[in-house]
Amino acid sequence: MDTKTGGLDKSKSSSNDLGGLPNGIVSAVQNSVPCSTMFNSSEATLDRHLARRLVQIGVGDVFTVPGDFNLSLLDQLIAEPGLSNIGCCNELNAGYAADGYARSRGVGACVVTFTVGGLSVLNAIAGAYSENLPLICIVGGPNSNDYGTNRILHHTVGLPDFSQELRCFQTVTCYQAVVNNLEDAHELIDRAISTALKESRPVYISISCNLPGIPHPTFSRKPLPFSFPPRLTNQMGLEAAVEATAEFLNKAVKPVLVGGPKLRVTAQDVSTMIRCGQKTIIFLINNGGYTIEVQIHDGPYNVIKNWNYTALVDAIHNGEGKCWTAKVFCEEELIEAIETASGPKKESLCFIEVIVHKDDTSKELLEWGSRVSSASSRPPNPH
Repeated sequence: MDTKTGGLDKSKSSSNDLGGLPNGIVSAVQNSVPCSTMFNSSEATLDRHLARRLVQIGVGDVFTVPGDFNLSLLDQLIAEPGLSNIGCCNELNAGYAADGYARSRGVGACVVTFTVGGLSVLNAIAGAYSENLPLICIVGGPNSNDYGTNRILHHTVGLPDFSQELRCFQTVTCYQAVVNNLEDAHELIDRAISTALKESRPVYISISCNLPGIPHPTFSRKPLPFSFPPRLTNQMGLEAAVEATAEFLNKAVKPVLVGGPKLRVTAQDVSTMIRCGQKTIIFLINNGGYTIEVQIHDGPYNVIKNWNYTALVDAIHNGEGKCWTAKVFCEEELIEAIETASGPKKESLCFIEVIVHKDDTSKELLEWGSRVSSASSRPPNPH
């Protein structure tokens, strides 16, 4: 884990790679660049460099929530051809959307505002860190002139210390760059992106709100492309794994499909999915409460108010875009709903709510709950 702060840490790598990238990682080798590859002054800016770098590594959509510290940055990012702004309903949703994008495309990015946005997106970044996902988390930070002045700014916790957000991100990102100086912004941005790709983990980039749009000589040359190591799939190993899994499931008396930590449940941003024309099929398994917790330790806190989830999605849809919902109560209705979602409604976002009984569980889950309960309730060891 490493942190670099613009204007505060002037250390340079001995490497000859652009941005001082360590040997053996995703890098761009610094060579002489012809004058024809120079940008004009309006394009030789920090934000345009960042936007070009995102597009270059395969990011075509950036998930954002606006705030006054990142508005100028967002203006410049969406001006870059090939980079689309996907406005989200809140920062946590933006982080989870970037998480899902990284799983699908190899790398994702989100943009939020200082502290109030950064702390909100933190849980999604922590999840991406635990599952080895390269995710570029960009935060619009305070004005560069405010660093070291002991001023109390809005979007903070009322202390003249701007490092609270950074300290939180240090535990769940593999690299942190605080860009409050144009002189080393080029190096910090490139190093952050390359580190995310090398280590397949999230990184944090904070950019002072007054820096976007200011031309600087370090951004005047078109950046050389990052070189990516080849991604190879062991086809024989993959086929063997699929065959073994299918054989195991076919032999099972009571096969169970477990939705593990790879799933994300981005409700408000179903509206964003509809607005962006997503043709996704979403299944919601509704058992009316916290069934697993009930098997471990029952109590009134395990009872929740049940929602009409299909009606919620219909309200989010509001007659705009393509959306289809269904609520099913038995296997036959589920099969019919899947056929409809895969056929006549395949051009729509389809939301299927599957109603199951609150006590619909397996013998194995009952046994597991009992073991967890016993393990959790062990008395303290004597001292």
